[in-house]
Amino acid sequence: MQNSLNISDPVFVPAERSALERRFLRYIKDERDLPFVWLILRISLSVVPLAVALFLVPLGIVWGILGAAFIFLLVYFLGPFTLMLHNTSHRTLFKSEYKKGNLLIPWVLCPFMGQSPQTYFSHHIGMHHAENNLPPDKSATILYRRDSLVDFLKYFFRFLFVGIIEMSGYFRQSNKRKFLKNAVVGELLFLGMCVALSFVSLPATLLVFVLPLIIVRFAMMSGNWAQHAFVDPAAPADNYRNSITCINTVYNQKCFNDGYHIGHHLKPHMHWTDMPVDFQKNADKYGENQAIVFESLDYHQIWWKLMNKRYDQLAEHVVDLGHNFRSKEEIVALLQSRTKPIAWPAGS
Repeated sequence: MQNSLNISDPVFVPAERSALERRFLRYIKDERDLPFVWLILRISLSVVPLAVALFLVPLGIVWGILGAAFIFLLVYFLGPFTLMLHNTSHRTLFKSEYKKGNLLIPWVLCPFMGQSPQTYFSHHIGMHHAENNLPPDKSATILYRRDSLVDFLKYFFRFLFVGIIEMSGYFRQSNKRKFLKNAVVGELLFLGMCVALSFVSLPATLLVFVLPLIIVRFAMMSGNWAQHAFVDPAAPADNYRNSITCINTVYNQKCFNDGYHIGHHLKPHMHWTDMPVDFQKNADKYGENQAIVFESLDYHQIWWKLMNKRYDQLAEHVVDLGHNFRSKEEIVALLQSRTKPIAWPAGS
């Protein structure tokens, strides 16, 4: 149990810009998103050429070395890229006069980074935020026991194999035709590309496109599981009580403050550099609402501890903002009470 509010997570600090940076700033909407430009360039000059090379180089030792390098870079960039995709789904990167640049991330880079084009955007914006982790959201966690590996595997494999079908059904029922079109077209084009490229090189197709898709979808689902693991059964729609916040983590430094998930659901369009300050300003509200805030843990560490039922370790990292707890045992009891399956509709 901790009471820290000394935040070390990144905020925007104005700085002198080089000539190259000033040139980039002509094209993007917000100076604070300049790190995205550098990330796009790094991935474009490393991951993409390696992927192409795997289709051109014959199988052998060199191919194996290139394949290992590709997987290493994929894993290295996976978190930052996914959260760049997340942020640019909420706030487009390029100015209106250069709006075609906004196709670069979802349509050019996503296929090389384990994402089918537009599926993430449709899922996250069209369904997840709209339904707020309640069961109309086909990736909602509340129907599952969130400290159970068996339940998580059910959740993951359901998303992996029928997620696009269930999401499409949701968009049809809710009459969200644009989201439906984007998700289905993106998924089918990605699948068609994989089938076509398998005739060029099946091993390269599996390594460059199929394996990363499985890795990334596992990472996203385990992350979402942790983000919405501790849900108050008395208020499952309350953002303070159905999400968590993680502060002072290496993850926030690398992944654009993604740990501030409560704040993100409260203010989906808030810029990522504003989240630490907003959290500090509203810390009393977090405490009053018994929001779960962890320090020095990220989502995948939390997921792992839940799978092992290490509530004692989780409790050590909880920040008691409202002075709600007299002991570690009280924190453990609260955490355990919020991981049980919740009947839906509420009260049923």
